[in-house]
Amino acid sequence: MSSIDETAAAEGGERERTRPTWLRHLGFTDVGVVYVLIALVIVFSVWAPDTFPTMTTVRSVLNGMAVPGLMALALVVPLSARTFDLSIGNAMGLSNLLVAWLLVEQGWGVVPAILVTLLAAVVMGVFNGLVVVGARIDSFIGTLASGALFATLGQILSVQSITGTPLVGSFSKVATTGVGGLDVPLFLMLAVALYIWFFQTYTVTGRRIYALGFSERASELVGVRVRRLRFISLIVAGFAVGVAGVLLASSVQSGSPNIGPPYLLDAYAAAFLGATQFGGRFNAWGTVVSVLLITTGTNGIFLVGGAPWAQSMFSGVVLLLALGASNLEQAIRARSWIRANARQLRGEKSDAPAPAPDPLTTDAP
Repeated sequence: MSSIDETAAAEGGERERTRPTWLRHLGFTDVGVVYVLIALVIVFSVWAPDTFPTMTTVRSVLNGMAVPGLMALALVVPLSARTFDLSIGNAMGLSNLLVAWLLVEQGWGVVPAILVTLLAAVVMGVFNGLVVVGARIDSFIGTLASGALFATLGQILSVQSITGTPLVGSFSKVATTGVGGLDVPLFLMLAVALYIWFFQTYTVTGRRIYALGFSERASELVGVRVRRLRFISLIVAGFAVGVAGVLLASSVQSGSPNIGPPYLLDAYAAAFLGATQFGGRFNAWGTVVSVLLITTGTNGIFLVGGAPWAQSMFSGVVLLLALGASNLEQAIRARSWIRANARQLRGEKSDAPAPAPDPLTTDAP
């Protein structure tokens, strides 16, 4: 590497350090999703001026992001721990069916039915933990298999959607009560996001999960119980999808084992896109903003008369772009660190201080 490259890297690092903090946080790599969201709003407002830029659409988008938001937030903690959970779609479908089955077929009250459903969702998370952590099966394969089991249980419980008057009574108010046209599920989703943010930022367990995601080997060397953290992350995911299943049953007034899997793609798209924002790691608020982007896009496509397949294509494109952006961002950070530390890497003394390595792109020796 030439001295010109080294000087440019040092000067670039110095300029980055002298820029105001608030200005650095407004860069595209930190809040790019917000800029894309603004661009989408402008495009659809021009394309469909009579239907898109209205308060009805705003309320529809915000209320419509509650369940997808919970599904995406369910992935934040496991993915932070380098653990995939591909069972969330079928787990949510089973939770959705179970609460309806208890209310309609068994005649249970609203509160007991919800509590038992949430307990069942936690049990599904525990089962995933036993498969992935206990049996040491790769999380990608293990949760895919457990998801198939959850789908089978749903089919055994009921081969068709469950509807009935018990779903229309006080249970329907769970998803329809709100303030200013905004329903309770939206506020519950934001509450879950707030909890996950606090958990990851201010608790010892949450920080250890982040450390595990940065470097599993380094975490083990300092005594972090890696297997226990992965187990906890899968339980958190199970509970979150259980809440989503209950809210969806209250909203659509039915329960079906097939209602959950379509949410899987959007959930992963939002989680990975959110990981490129607000610090470059899996986080709650980046995920929420990404869900808002996807929900805005799918609603906009519907309002301009787009084909049904265009909405799925939009989600798929977002996921591909999110993965590409994440890889590009990590490659840029790694290259910047290598250039800034070129002399040290060659065993030479450097005059300019070098920034610390980014834990997202480096591992423990």
